[in-house]
Amino acid sequence: MIGAITAGFLSPAPAAALSTVDYLVVAGGGGGGGSTSGNTSGGGGGGAGGFRTAASFSIASSFTVTVGGGGAGSTGIASLGTQGSSSVFSSITSAGGGGGGTDTQYPGGSGGSGGGGYSATTGGGGISTPVTSPVQGFRGGSTTTGGGPGGGGASQAGFDNATTAGTAGGDGSSNSYSGSAVTYAGGGGGGGYQTATGGAGGAGGGGAGASSVANGTAGTTNRGGGGGGARGYNGSTVTGGSGGSGIVIIRYADTFPALTSIGGGLTYSTTTSGGFRIYSFTAGTGTVTV
Repeated sequence: MIGAITAGFLSPAPAAALSTVDYLVVAGGGGGGGSTSGNTSGGGGGGAGGFRTAASFSIASSFTVTVGGGGAGSTGIASLGTQGSSSVFSSITSAGGGGGGTDTQYPGGSGGSGGGGYSATTGGGGISTPVTSPVQGFRGGSTTTGGGPGGGGASQAGFDNATTAGTAGGDGSSNSYSGSAVTYAGGGGGGGYQTATGGAGGAGGGGAGASSVANGTAGTTNRGGGGGGARGYNGSTVTGGSGGSGIVIIRYADTFPALTSIGGGLTYSTTTSGGFRIYSFTAGTGTVTV
C-alpha cells in the first residue's frame, strides 16, 4: 500500500532513505628512498597509496571516514621511506603505499602499492598488500645496482632498473567521482645515481626522482602519489620525497538530501554535478551520519 487514505485523499509515501553510495578511497603514498655520496644506487620511489573504488555500495546510517597522510622520505641510507597511512570509508580500507628502498641492503616496502627497492639478486621491489579484488595497487620496481627503481602505482608496476638513471613510477588510475576525471595514486620515480637523471613520477601525483644532488620530489597532496627517490653525490646526504596524502570521495543521487552530520575532525567540501551530490574528504577522521 503506497500511503494511507485520509479524508478521501491518498497521503504521500514516505521518502526512501539513502542506502547506497559510490566511493573512491585513496590512501597516503609512501616516502621515497634517500641517498648519500657513498650509496651504490639512487633512492627508490615510494609506492602509491592503495586505490579502491566501487558503485552502489551499501551503507549504514553512520560510518567512519579517515584520510591517510603521506609517509616521510628516508634520509641517507639509514632506512626505508615511511609507509603512508591508510584511508578508510565504512568497511573499506586502502593501505598506505610502501616506502622506497635505499642501497642494496634496503628492499622497497610493501603497502597499497610497493616501493621501489634493491636486492643483491632480484625482487627488491615491495609488493601490493593486502590482496584485494580488484587489486588496489602494484609492486615496486627492482634493481641490483645503478639508478633508483620506481614505486608501484594503482594501474602499473614501478619500472625495474639496470642503469644509472632512475626509472619511472607506475601510473595511477583515473576516477570521475569528484565531478571531473582525475588520475590518482601514481608511484614515485627513482633517483638518479651520481650524474644521471631521475625517473618521472607516475601519472596520478607521483613525485619525480632527483636528477641533481637534491631531495626527491613529494607526491601530490590528496592524490596518494609516492614520493620520489633522492640523489646524493660528492659528500651530500639527501632525503626522499614525502608521499602525497590520500582522499575519500562519496557520491549519490542529488534527489537525496545532504548528509545529516559530519564529524568536526574531518576536512571536506561538497558540491553537486551531473545529477550527483558529492563529498570530498581531504584530511582528518570522524563519523558521518546519513
